[in-house]
Amino acid sequence: MPTATDFKDYYAILGVSKTATPEEIKRAYRKLARKYHPDLNPGDQDAEAKFKDLNEANEVLFDPEKRQKYDRFGQHWNSYAEAPTPSETNAATDNFDQYSDFDAFVNDLLGRSRRRTHTNSGFDGNGFRSQAPAPDTEAAIALTFAEAFHGVQKRLQLDDETINVRVPAGAKPGSRIRIKGKGRPNPFSQQRGDLYLTIEVLPHSFWRFEGDDLVCDVPIRPDEAVLGAQIKVPTPDGSVTMKVPKGARSGQSLRLRGKGWALPKGGRGDLFAKLQMVTPQDLSAIEQECYENIQANTSFNPRAQLEEITL
Repeated sequence: MPTATDFKDYYAILGVSKTATPEEIKRAYRKLARKYHPDLNPGDQDAEAKFKDLNEANEVLFDPEKRQKYDRFGQHWNSYAEAPTPSETNAATDNFDQYSDFDAFVNDLLGRSRRRTHTNSGFDGNGFRSQAPAPDTEAAIALTFAEAFHGVQKRLQLDDETINVRVPAGAKPGSRIRIKGKGRPNPFSQQRGDLYLTIEVLPHSFWRFEGDDLVCDVPIRPDEAVLGAQIKVPTPDGSVTMKVPKGARSGQSLRLRGKGWALPKGGRGDLFAKLQMVTPQDLSAIEQECYENIQANTSFNPRAQLEEITL
């Protein structure tokens, strides 16, 4: 049974309050996971230990049921999670006042459950299901964009066991990998459940996911938007030339077919380049004159429709 010295404050590890929402927990985990990821801190044992604690904290606090037990029972939450629910024990165990501390309650709870004999089919003489399913284990694994795109072999340290994991190319945020027989053992049958790894993809400075699409922002000049242009755009496997049509708008998305994320079954998805018009700040004399000539001679009024707007 855990002691006070074994207790880990998962809220402090993630740097969030006890009232943090799941989204706030997720954001805090992603930020810190990127900072302490072993691949970004090679040879740094402190960073590796912090990364392990972050995964452990995220696994508990992002799961509503585990978080509720953690908030209620503190350092004993995991022991309580393995015990039968109050409805499966004598009603007297619900009265905490008869115990000197929570350790005594847990010990008595486990003792009572072992002493009870169930006549229901499927229970043995000790009061537990003879064919009880082995518990599955869930954990998070953080990958860089390159690792998720190309696929990677990872060595994970879970408790005292080292597990080799092959992440296939094209892993996306939120996708899960099942590893058979690597979950927690059933405390009575010793049969092991499965390990489920949830993929976290660390943020990239240029590309991002919007749903299933890979998206990037591409800056263009006003003259390129007006006249059209051929420009270079980075993709995950190198730059390509993209045609900007005449009269392109800022915020317009252009599709680059087959240049997006790697698909698990082979092939590539699409990349969407969102055009962002950027105006020059330091104009040469010639540029200044050209823009002044355009301003003086243009008949285009992008705000014409605004003149008809009233309450």
